[in-house]
Amino acid sequence: MIEEICKRAKKASFELAKLPSETKDNALCRMANALEANTHLILTANAKDVEAAKARGLKKALLDRLALDSRKIANMARCLREVAGLPDPVGAIVNSWARPNGLIIAQLRVPLGVVGIIYESRPDVTSDAAGICVKSGNAVILRGGSDAINSNVAIGEVLREALTGTKVPADTIQVVSSTDRRVAEEFMRMRQYVDVLIPRGGADLIKTVVDKARIPVIETGTGNCHIYVDDDADLKMALPIIINAKCQRPGVCNAAEKLLVHKEVAEEFLPTAVAALRSEGVEVRGDAETIDIVSDVKPARNIDWYTEYLDLIIAIKVVKDLDAAVAHINKYGSHHSETIVTSSFEKAKRFMKEVDSAVVYWNASTRFTDGNQFGLGAEIGISTQKIHARGPMSVQHLTTTKFCILGSGQTRS
Repeated sequence: MIEEICKRAKKASFELAKLPSETKDNALCRMANALEANTHLILTANAKDVEAAKARGLKKALLDRLALDSRKIANMARCLREVAGLPDPVGAIVNSWARPNGLIIAQLRVPLGVVGIIYESRPDVTSDAAGICVKSGNAVILRGGSDAINSNVAIGEVLREALTGTKVPADTIQVVSSTDRRVAEEFMRMRQYVDVLIPRGGADLIKTVVDKARIPVIETGTGNCHIYVDDDADLKMALPIIINAKCQRPGVCNAAEKLLVHKEVAEEFLPTAVAALRSEGVEVRGDAETIDIVSDVKPARNIDWYTEYLDLIIAIKVVKDLDAAVAHINKYGSHHSETIVTSSFEKAKRFMKEVDSAVVYWNASTRFTDGNQFGLGAEIGISTQKIHARGPMSVQHLTTTKFCILGSGQTRS
């Protein structure tokens, strides 16, 4: 089954790569309209997934990622329209130059070909990934987790149906309906058909794909994100940043998981910060210095500093200075998103230069690490690797380049 899906995707990718921007953009707008027109159908399918997840005891923060409503579907449609409005990267000239022998060398952007996505319980990924792939000229094969299987299949069918009457092949978008792990592992071996594989989900999923795939992988990392409050921070500013980053949507990868506080302001700031976090239902864990200041904080273990909770839990550490904060983040972090709260431009500049993460902030919540929030329309994932794509990946990140050489009869001596 999976090999046939991959063959169809490969064939569709060659047709899609030839299409002009206008054709792709019209298809994206039809896809957006179809999502809105089929809201009831999608919500009915999603309700089955949500009920099954509740019966299995899925925690609240992860239910939030799974559950759809009319507002979320409208947002999915809006993202598709925004992607349609982005510049088409395909065919763009990256660079060109002339050689002394008269050859003209040009480097052009071209689609990757077939993109495979393996992801967990985020049905909006089905729509976002499909839209980004269509815009960038790539066919996409979507293999979601069992938690959202009904939602993913429904969304995929709606999007494929919307391509009827356009020149974009329906097989540009395919959703794998099987949740069998063996099918997923077979998918990871389809190197002759699939050009790149992108996993989206927790650490276990990503590790499995990286370890087992024979296809090149763009790793979208887990989000063990940090906020560092410096000794010259505006503490009134720091508090809402922390609450937003931790509490707005704790089950997503750009939520803050750790709070580092300079020792000079810890005694003043931590009682207020801990109280505010607890008022939002957050379980607070801390190192010995934190417990010395707020005695009823739960002791943090070494594993806590590495952990992406995806829940209303945060661990706090008191650090002696900026150097200690940077060292802690680079040792325990997942290279995703980190924030410094400080009034010093020089310290902010140092933090952003020295922290080894895809996204670094000065006086802002980590929750902004999102393709849509960055003006990229939507995202296919947030890469934490040091390859051509790092941070939120949108249409331009799903292209590669090829050299086109213009000659006038030159031969090499």
